Amino acid sequence: MSYTLYGDLGSGAFSAEAALAEAGAPYSFALVSLAKNEQRAPDFLAINPSGKMPALRLPEGEVVTESAAILLTLADHFPQARLLPPAAGNQRALAYRWLAYRWLAFMAGEIYPIVEIVDYPERFAPPGEAADALKETARRRVRERILLIERAIAGPFLLESGFSILDIYAAMFSRWTVGADWRAANLPRLMALADAVSERPQIAPVWQRHFVRG
Repeated sequence: MSYTLYGDLGSGAFSAEAALAEAGAPYSFALVSLAKNEQRAPDFLAINPSGKMPALRLPEGEVVTESAAILLTLADHFPQARLLPPAAGNQRALAYRWLAYRWLAFMAGEIYPIVEIVDYPERFAPPGEAADALKETARRRVRERILLIERAIAGPFLLESGFSILDIYAAMFSRWTVGADWRAANLPRLMALADAVSERPQIAPVWQRHFVRG
């Protein structure tokens, strides 16, 4: 039985697809174009009434939304993939208590919503100077928060125990809104982490599709 992932290239769907690929899960990718506003089409609203992506339909038919929830679901569905440290061990307890929930929740709650403001300022302010000013303010806030992730990286990954869903999530955020020059000047650890994620054999083609398109 297969998973179905709904999303667009370069969007939050990357994190879910990367986790599916890393786990070796059978899945299909249903493209929902943000450029064409297809996330507001009736067909997609029937899947996720909030109109936000990604959404993941499980083999049993249930739909999981919110990227952080999808990542945790996949970590539980595929324990052999070590998307989190093994259950019931000290490293899993540490990951849950201090790092996984803290940083996963931080990125989902403190960065993701502000990225929407950077990308679509006219949703929150009148077009023109007001929207432009809001966009730049939001970009500064994203950069401030990304720097906290930069400082938290144990090296080469966020968890001392090694690669996890946190790294997929952080690598995705490193590609958004902050600007390539600023990223190169200020995020050496996060850039190295993103490189390590992008070079993982199962994730590499997913990274190429989402972030290195022509």
